[in-house]
Amino acid sequence: MAENSAETAREAAVEKALGALDLDAKTRLLAGQDMWSLPALPQIGLESLVMSDGPVGVRGVRWTADDPSVALPSPTALAAAWDPELARRAGRLLAQEARRKGVHVLLAPTVNLHRSPLGGRHFEAYSEDPYLTGVVGTGYVLGVQDGGVGTTVKHFVANDAETDRFTVDNRVAPRPLRELYLAPFEAIVKNARPWGIMTAYNQVNGVTMTEHHHLVNEVLRGEWGFDGFNVSDWMAARSTTADIEGGLDVAMPGPHTVYGEALAAAVRAGEVAGSTVDTAVRNVLRLAARVGALEGAPPVVADPPAPVDGDALAREIARRGFVLVRNEGGALPLAAGRTVALSGAAARDARVLGGGSAQVFPEHVVSPLDGLAAVLPEGALTYAVGADPSDELAPADRGFSLRARCRDASGNVIGEGSLPNGQVQWIGDDLPEGVTHDALASIEVIGTFTPRESGGHAFGTRGLGAFSLAVDGETLFEGTQAMGAETDPFEAFFGSPVERATVELTAGETVEVSLLHTLDKGFATPLPAVMFSFVHLGPRRDPDELIAEAVEAARTADTAVVVVATTERVESEGFDRKDLALPGRQDDLVRAVAAVNPNTVVVVNSGSPVELPWREEVAAVLLGWFPGQEGGAALADVLTGVEEPGGRLPTTWPGTLAEVPVTEVTPTDGALHYAEGIAIGYRAWDEAGAAPAYPFGHGLGYTDWSYDSLRAAPGAVTVRITNTGTRAGRETVQIYLLPVDDAVERPARWLAGFASVQAAPGETVETEIPLPRRAFEIWDEEQNDWALVAGSYEVVAARSLVDVRLTATLDV
Repeated sequence: MAENSAETAREAAVEKALGALDLDAKTRLLAGQDMWSLPALPQIGLESLVMSDGPVGVRGVRWTADDPSVALPSPTALAAAWDPELARRAGRLLAQEARRKGVHVLLAPTVNLHRSPLGGRHFEAYSEDPYLTGVVGTGYVLGVQDGGVGTTVKHFVANDAETDRFTVDNRVAPRPLRELYLAPFEAIVKNARPWGIMTAYNQVNGVTMTEHHHLVNEVLRGEWGFDGFNVSDWMAARSTTADIEGGLDVAMPGPHTVYGEALAAAVRAGEVAGSTVDTAVRNVLRLAARVGALEGAPPVVADPPAPVDGDALAREIARRGFVLVRNEGGALPLAAGRTVALSGAAARDARVLGGGSAQVFPEHVVSPLDGLAAVLPEGALTYAVGADPSDELAPADRGFSLRARCRDASGNVIGEGSLPNGQVQWIGDDLPEGVTHDALASIEVIGTFTPRESGGHAFGTRGLGAFSLAVDGETLFEGTQAMGAETDPFEAFFGSPVERATVELTAGETVEVSLLHTLDKGFATPLPAVMFSFVHLGPRRDPDELIAEAVEAARTADTAVVVVATTERVESEGFDRKDLALPGRQDDLVRAVAAVNPNTVVVVNSGSPVELPWREEVAAVLLGWFPGQEGGAALADVLTGVEEPGGRLPTTWPGTLAEVPVTEVTPTDGALHYAEGIAIGYRAWDEAGAAPAYPFGHGLGYTDWSYDSLRAAPGAVTVRITNTGTRAGRETVQIYLLPVDDAVERPARWLAGFASVQAAPGETVETEIPLPRRAFEIWDEEQNDWALVAGSYEVVAARSLVDVRLTATLDV
């Protein structure tokens, strides 16, 4: 009753505030005032509403290391834990971070599907399965909103690839649209009541999503009852009348958008009804009321949950998400007293999160080398680079201490700011204090560099404009980088770095470095932005020598651990992948090490699937995803057996790209046809009659389980299992449905439920897993509605899609 009373009070405050606003104030509220916020309206007691990117951390309104953020493992890792309560705890931590940074709305979670493993941003989404995605996403949203912070479930809808994402028309038939791509959004709306939705750049069936009246107003708001605010993806709003009539409430970023003055003019011209604007404003005010930013409205959360230890939770999620897909001869966990030869550049310089808008700056990062060095006895661990996934210059990072000094056209210093690395990306008002885009003429990156290795260090630039590069007091390059084949300045910024000079340096000896960048004021960007990089690459060594060093270390060690990884040029926002191969000579490294050490363990540091051509040649394969800031500590926990790897695959892992059933991510004539219909992920593998390297749901632990009994009823199944091993463990019980008859076209099997259970050695546990009615329904395109498919079903309790333990028959 108390919540109903508070809800009534919030709605009353919203209506009172709405009634006090004139048209200009209303339309101004629907347009961003800057990159990340909406304007305050003091006349109604409305604070400025602040939004920030997620989903693995809360960056805040500035892209800076001055205000570090907890960096959790990638969403693929969170989904691999198959635990909505863990996702809820992650959400509560992120709400805590948001409140610390003055953020009201987290731009997360991403619940698009892994339609094809070539999708470049799949590390930011959960799974290929709509049910698993919906359940994990529901937990995440509930957790963030437990903390009184709003979410924007994104990207609504069918933003499942990056190629031409601003313009592509994704052609999706009604049935797969409902059963696959809309399904996670529907589940989250109904089970978590999110306070926001973000609409995507792309079109769906000929209509841009920010203008999609049917999917937004009729489906999202009408059928599902969504009552939150709908914000555009950044720069996605393109039409004043079509967007507002299509159900878009807020156009971001500002201050120049299709709303504001343009929307007020459209109302005055009779092109848009005033009531339509009122509806959008009401949705924004309701958000403000919920987060405590509207005077007179009681916030949904007056007292936030108890504080969460971010480091501890990041470590727990990482180990719970690690998926052990191979473990021959008990290679893991490592026996006490064993010596370990560690190799791989990513073992020393781990990639802990994905590229693009998901990036945050953690206060610290624990690499695999750090993690193992902290727990293994002195002398038990050796390290060799072995192979580097990239031979390309990257933003100056380890060993560098850098600042940015800003000057105006007369050369006067107008501000300074710290830099987490050599990458400068100031978008909108994200500038050092006292600096404006109008006044800014040049930026000098200054600081020091203490190399870890002696030899020739390469330095260079990335971006457009004039540069002057100096190392140790000597100017190495002066010149201008002009626009090449790129037509988008963002592409130029994220494109290939240019090597300018090589300098011989000595390990441990600090030198001064600087890069002066003069802006090209005649080059217009879509947003006010300063984007360039000071890039570096350590001494280049012969790849065969590096591999040989790792082989010699592995030859005499009890266990060899090789860490392989993708790079930001392989997995990131803004582009799709061309293949699934590991970059560089990493495959050669694994094969060479495995040839001399039968106890070779490979840790895969990637956000989504890669080819593992040597997987049958090594003793163990552990998928580590992008494991967040505590990844190395979690890895040490798992390798040494302090904890078991808790993950199960949230997406099918192919052997080769050639075997993958769905690979088309590039539009033809502006359109991408989802010709595979309802057959994506494991559904498509089943339809093709093919076996992947590792199936959906697969994952090994450190104990054994017997499945003792299965009882199936229309609303739930009950499964009893026993831990038959010698140590405590966690099991993910998976329930799949298989139709006995083929009255209608359906997948061969599909996930219908799951549960995560724990048990001590010898302990028997029983778990009840709901079977939702939707699991037995299909979208009837003729009736334009959900239809229950009556008949007999096999109900399967399994450890993975193919590891079936118990079966029952259920008639519905």
